[in-house]
Amino acid sequence: MLRSLLFTILCGFAAAVTSSQLDRHWELWKKMHKKVYSHQIEELGRRRIWEENLEIINVHNLEASLGLHTYELAMNHLGDLTTQEITGMLTGTVVPSDLERSPSKSIRVNTSLPASLDWRDKGLVTEVKMQGSCGSCWAFSAVGALEGQLKKSTGVLMSLSPQNLVDCSTKYGNHGCNGGFMTNAFEYIIKNKGIDSNAAYPYTGKPGHCKYNPQYRAANCSSFGLLPEGNEFELKVALATIGPISVAVDASRPNFVFYRHGVYIDHRCSRDVNHGVLAVGYGNERGHDYWLVKNSWGVNYGDEGYIKMARNRRNQCGIALYACYPII
Repeated sequence: MLRSLLFTILCGFAAAVTSSQLDRHWELWKKMHKKVYSHQIEELGRRRIWEENLEIINVHNLEASLGLHTYELAMNHLGDLTTQEITGMLTGTVVPSDLERSPSKSIRVNTSLPASLDWRDKGLVTEVKMQGSCGSCWAFSAVGALEGQLKKSTGVLMSLSPQNLVDCSTKYGNHGCNGGFMTNAFEYIIKNKGIDSNAAYPYTGKPGHCKYNPQYRAANCSSFGLLPEGNEFELKVALATIGPISVAVDASRPNFVFYRHGVYIDHRCSRDVNHGVLAVGYGNERGHDYWLVKNSWGVNYGDEGYIKMARNRRNQCGIALYACYPII
């Protein structure tokens, strides 16, 4: 990260100085997000990155006002980071090379599917969390899906412990803050016969020794399902009949990082997934189908922690490639 910052600073000096017109806005942004830098040269580098991100946001929003985009961007708490830094710190979904899919089986639908759905309205979704500078998105995605199943089976909505997965599931192919995958997390919970609550095993945002205590077990699962690869209709069916579903997406685009509201349609988004999130619903806004997705970058991200990702757009951002869910 330091090398990247120094490179940015040198490029900044070569190109231009920071804009004095933005001094007040920079100070307000630092205060709002409690940003403190260790020395002046670090702040200068971060200021340069912030201004570059601000220009991307402003240009995009100008184009959106001209009808060229279906969504708007906004400056958030990630504004002083490069896209490479954000990808390195805040993503972390790594698809296992030996991932096995059982033969695809369609989920039976006995009734017509609702035109729109939001599991938050049914109380199956806990509050938005902040994963911090730890590549534990896969853990938040996994516990989010299990939280929904726990509520459906017991009537109790409870935050489960992503830290439990970060610290304890390495034997199942996960690597703590260095990445993991949701089905590996489910496998650990099955073999471990449980996962602790977030209250009993709080999140620290850094790897530690496994402290799982069966006395505080809050949930379990007996198996898990992996939906047919890349099938958005099956994802819709699963959301409507099962509950919130763990998915993986490509979150490497700056437009994803600074999303604010609208339907995120980005043709440059790839299918090389790197970020675990939670699909909690779907719908249509102004003629554009979307998936309602819960992120783990705090409430300052997107629309209070959520993003509406394009649906029925040829599996944009790879959202339906690795959709999975736990079975209690």
